[in-house]
Amino acid sequence: MKSVDTLSGDHPLDMILSLAATNLLSPIILCFVLGVVAALARSDLSFPEAVAKGMSLYLLFAIGFKGGASIADHGVDARLLASLLAGVVLSAGLPFVAFGLLRVVTKLSVLDAAAVAAHYGSISIVTFVAATSILQAQGIASEGYMVAVAAAMEAPAIVSALWLLSRTGSDARSMDSALMREILLNGSIVLLVGSFAIGWITGNDGLREIAPFITAPFKGVLCLFLLDMGLVAGRGLMRAKGVISGRVVLFGLMMPLIGASAGLLAASLLGLSLGGTVLLMTLSASASYIAVPAAMRVALPEANPAVYLTLSLGITFPFNLVLGIPLYVAVASAVMGG
Repeated sequence: MKSVDTLSGDHPLDMILSLAATNLLSPIILCFVLGVVAALARSDLSFPEAVAKGMSLYLLFAIGFKGGASIADHGVDARLLASLLAGVVLSAGLPFVAFGLLRVVTKLSVLDAAAVAAHYGSISIVTFVAATSILQAQGIASEGYMVAVAAAMEAPAIVSALWLLSRTGSDARSMDSALMREILLNGSIVLLVGSFAIGWITGNDGLREIAPFITAPFKGVLCLFLLDMGLVAGRGLMRAKGVISGRVVLFGLMMPLIGASAGLLAASLLGLSLGGTVLLMTLSASASYIAVPAAMRVALPEANPAVYLTLSLGITFPFNLVLGIPLYVAVASAVMGG
C-alpha cells in the first residue's frame, strides 16, 4: 500500500484511481459489496436486529471514546471551537442547498424534498469511521476532535429541514420542545457524545485500560456492520424500483460533491491538517441513515422512507465508500500541496 509521501507525488487522477483500487480491495468495502450482492441475489443472509444494533452501539462508543481521549491529550483551543462552529454551520446550511437542488432537478414533493435535505445536512458516522480507517492505512494523521465535530453535525440539519417546511405552510409537526428532546436524545447522538465525554474525562489512561475492547476488534466489527449495511442497501434498492428516478439518483451523486466542496472550503479557512480536511469533507459529503430517519419518522411521518433511505444508504453511502473518500483525499492533497 502506498504511503502518503508516495501519494503526494502522484497526479491527482492517478491518486484517486490508486486509492479507489486499494479501497475496493479492503475487507471493509468487500464486506459491503458482499452484502449488496447477497441482497440482490435474494439470499436469506441476515443479521438479527439485536446484533446489528449492538454493532452500531459498539462503533459509536469506540469512535466517541477514542475521540474524547484525543481531546484530553490535545487540549481545548480556538481551532477546536471554530471547527465545532463550522460543523454546525455546515449542517444547518447544506439542507438549504440540497432542498433547492432537489426542487430544481427532481419532481419530489416539498415534503419528501425536505426530508431528503435533512439527511444531507446531517452525517453518516460509519462513512466517517471508514474515512478514518483509510487515513490510518495511508499514514495520514488527523485531528482527534473531528469526532466532536461529527456529533455537532447530527441535529442542526433536522431543524433546518423543519424550518423549510414551516415556510411552505406544510402540515409537518411543529418544532416544539418535545420534538427537540426526541431529536437531541436520539440514541446515536447520546452514545456518541457520552462516550466522547468519558474518553475526554479519563484521557489516555482510560483508553489504555479498555484498548483491547475498542481498538483490536474495531475493524472486524466494522466489517460485519458494513456487511449488514450492504444487505440493507441492496434490499432497499430492490424495494425502491419505480420510486427512485434517474434524476433523484443524479442528486444522490451530485450532493456529496457539493457538500465535500463546502467542507474543503471550511477546512481551508480553519487551517486543518490534511487528515482533518479529508474528514470534514467526508462529513459534509455524507448522508445520515441512523439519526435523521428516526427523527423523520416522528417529525415527518408522511414523508416516503423509500426515497430518503434509498438515497442516503443505497446511493450516497456506497458512492462515498468506493469513490468519494479516495476523491476527497486526492483533492485535499492537491489543494494543500501534499
